[in-house]
Amino acid sequence: MPTQDRTGVIRPYRPADREAVADVCVRTAHNGGDSRAIYPDQRLLPSLFAEPYCHFEPELAFVLDDGTGRAVGYIVGTADTGRFVENFRRTWIPRLAGRYPEPALPPRTPTEEMIRLLHHPERMLVPELAAYPAHLHIDLLPPWQGRGYGRRLMRAFLDALHGQGVQAVHLGMVTVNTAARAFYDRVGFHEIPVADAGPLTYLGRATTADPRGDGLRRA
Repeated sequence: MPTQDRTGVIRPYRPADREAVADVCVRTAHNGGDSRAIYPDQRLLPSLFAEPYCHFEPELAFVLDDGTGRAVGYIVGTADTGRFVENFRRTWIPRLAGRYPEPALPPRTPTEEMIRLLHHPERMLVPELAAYPAHLHIDLLPPWQGRGYGRRLMRAFLDALHGQGVQAVHLGMVTVNTAARAFYDRVGFHEIPVADAGPLTYLGRATTADPRGDGLRRA
């Protein structure tokens, strides 16, 4: 358990971080809280929301290192959602289909619902988000939240996107996760109206610094 006087370090993702990143994903995936009681297979959620990004675009993956080499937070994403969906369909689903075959019947459990999402990556192609081609996922373990590291991860990711010529990014968050929404508001995201968004709220912002101030200072 980290102490308040331990200093974390933002650094690029390394393949050795895979298990730690998966653990952070699992411990923050249920509306910001621990998902292990809801999704018994602890490989499932990282296979959807963390690992494919590290696999396809590791140059856009950054971690919060607790000072001992262990990742206790991360930000991952893609510069081009359309390309990501194509890669996910073509090469990622075949890697996982044996472990997670698509259910023949409508989902009846949270696990089956996530497996359905795994087999339908085209859900990420939302017309209202066309002006925000990149998207991201960011998670930190609770003891490391509220200490400025989320802002630093976000700045590293946005700078990397901007360096690739990407002008805007979006994310989809579960609407009931009000703590996450407060963070995104503080770092310059705004709501993007999306028809039939279901339980999600979509947010977006430019990859450049907000001249009104977004709390994302460059190092």
